[in-house]
Amino acid sequence: MTTPSYSTRPRCISVVVPIYNEEKNIPLLYEGLAQVFAPLPYTYELLLVNDGSTDHSIEACTALETSHPDTVRVIDFSRNFGKEAATTAGFHEARGDAVLAIDADLQHPPTHISEFITAWEHGGEVVIGVRVNNASDSWIKKTGSRLYYSLIARMSHTEILPGATDFRLLDRTVVDAFKQLTERSRMTRGLIDWLGYHRTYVYFTAPERLHGEAAYGFWKLVKLAIESLIAHSLFPLRIAGYIGGFIMVFATALGSVMFYDRYITSLGFDFSGPAILADILLFMAGLVLICLGLLAYYIGHIHTETQNRPLYVIRKKK
Repeated sequence: MTTPSYSTRPRCISVVVPIYNEEKNIPLLYEGLAQVFAPLPYTYELLLVNDGSTDHSIEACTALETSHPDTVRVIDFSRNFGKEAATTAGFHEARGDAVLAIDADLQHPPTHISEFITAWEHGGEVVIGVRVNNASDSWIKKTGSRLYYSLIARMSHTEILPGATDFRLLDRTVVDAFKQLTERSRMTRGLIDWLGYHRTYVYFTAPERLHGEAAYGFWKLVKLAIESLIAHSLFPLRIAGYIGGFIMVFATALGSVMFYDRYITSLGFDFSGPAILADILLFMAGLVLICLGLLAYYIGHIHTETQNRPLYVIRKKK
């Protein structure tokens, strides 16, 4: 890969790496990053955020910090708070002109970093790594991923590209805006997408994991998907109202047929008393669900307010 041309003023790139039980991958990641940045006219800092690892990850991080004090900084959590919290902490502590988030398992190939920087230099305020294939994904995970992106595309007011990953580079302006977001249950990539800004994409194929196991198992991914849908869409909250409306329309139509058959002219249905009672109960159930849907709209407003996101985001001003 040819080295792209950059501006003559050296700038700093902060590389944020959430760490959870990655002791064997940490030295390999550092070597890969050092090789990538060596020919580039940039300084860089590596922020290793140890998210309560139970192996020897913290010792591996500390060893790198000791041997490379000008490049490596370690943030050690008191316990496991999750990848989203670790990534957020890295963004808050980063000092660079741009911040690159990358996983420690080497499934975000460091060899693509120069492409991210090139896209940033050409005006990309958010450069997103899009995975076109993952050699280690099972068919269940691939199917679930397609289903998730299909649902969120229909239900969310935030555009999220299928295959988009946490492997992304943010301009300092975007990082400062991200630091204003205060949600506790969060999906970092969704919040970044919510911010907007000019987005460009780098496509890559994820290699197989060399060491360790993925921190996000099936149920953790399901939990993350549910939380992200709740955070970026009010549709699940309002679905009771939609169902209630459908039930009321059906019950009203059926009741009209019953009334016409019983009191105006016989249609040959001969509805029994229990059938009429069942339709009345169905109508009342629909009414109750519609009332719940109306309550959901008010709860939705409360949900939006308590997220405490900034009212607007300014890219720049004079």
